[in-house]
Amino acid sequence: MHGFKRLLRCEEGANAIEYALVATLIAIAALAAYQNLGNKVDQMYNNVSNNLR
Repeated sequence: MHGFKRLLRCEEGANAIEYALVATLIAIAALAAYQNLGNKVDQMYNNVSNNLR
């Protein structure tokens, strides 16, 4: 019973989950930013290509 109470008080797992959630949110934001940047670069090259014709 003492071990079970100690397990319930342990917060290391909760901290790991919080760090994982933060890392996941940062990764999602980075992917969205890279996708937006990629679309803008693609549009820029298309504009340059169209203006050279």
